Amino acid sequence: MGPTASGKTECAVSLCKRFPFDVISVDSALVYRGMDIGTAKPGPDVLSRVPHRLIDIRDPEESYSAGDFVRDAIREIRSIHGAGRIPLLVGGTMLYFRALTEGIAELPQAEPLLRRELEEEASVRGWPALHAELAEHDPEAAARIEVNDRQRIQRALEVLRATGSTLSSLTRTTRPPLPDWRFLKLVLNPVRRADLHARIERRLRQMVIEGFCEELEALMQRPGLKRESASMRSVGYRQYLGYLAGEYSEEEAFRRALYATRQLAKRQITWLRREKSAFTVDPLEDGSIESIYEYLAVELG
Repeated sequence: MGPTASGKTECAVSLCKRFPFDVISVDSALVYRGMDIGTAKPGPDVLSRVPHRLIDIRDPEESYSAGDFVRDAIREIRSIHGAGRIPLLVGGTMLYFRALTEGIAELPQAEPLLRRELEEEASVRGWPALHAELAEHDPEAAARIEVNDRQRIQRALEVLRATGSTLSSLTRTTRPPLPDWRFLKLVLNPVRRADLHARIERRLRQMVIEGFCEELEALMQRPGLKRESASMRSVGYRQYLGYLAGEYSEEEAFRRALYATRQLAKRQITWLRREKSAFTVDPLEDGSIESIYEYLAVELG
């Protein structure tokens, strides 16, 4: 686990050279096909040497939830165990890690018809009005959701209307789905934030050079993909969509994307501070990978 641009992929590739590991991606954006440059998806050269499961498994028009991830990850973990190897879960979507290791509520599957009804209501009443409706029935959930967070408002109301129970009450019934599996937690956490910020900026500039805007323009030609789609809410994509829509300059899009990515890293680091029993290294320090080798050699016997 680690914040964006902390070197998780490089670390995973190195570990796979030393241990019988197969990689499972833990990233809410890498699941989408065609979103390669803006997500810093491992390139073909890396994937040919170290295949990553749960990459490119959804079209960008589709949604993907923590519940979907848990189901998919359990399937892949069992497959890797069946081959006599060890799963290495790699990514920065901390909610997915938490859902897998600590449990997740049994929520209903998304219902396309109900989702369309909510979208039609929102087109007439507006998402703030639907947020107000949510606050009447589930004030706890509404307090955690921004008034214009279309995706989360929609999901909370979808659960309410489908089950008659609030999202808050259902999420309190979480249970650990994997009681018999042991997890070793490895955290990559750069001590010097300025160094991490510099890496984030360099990577974003490289994305632009490699054709991020062109990738986004091609994606938006897909007939079912909308600016409001869950995939397009990913950091970077959301900010550059405003530029492509003519709302501000490319320089402003870069500034907004850089700020949003740094804020994402800040939130990820906050999550990581709450992780218990994790082996933490500074990936930007010399010898960090050797420290991980030594730790795993002991823990894996």
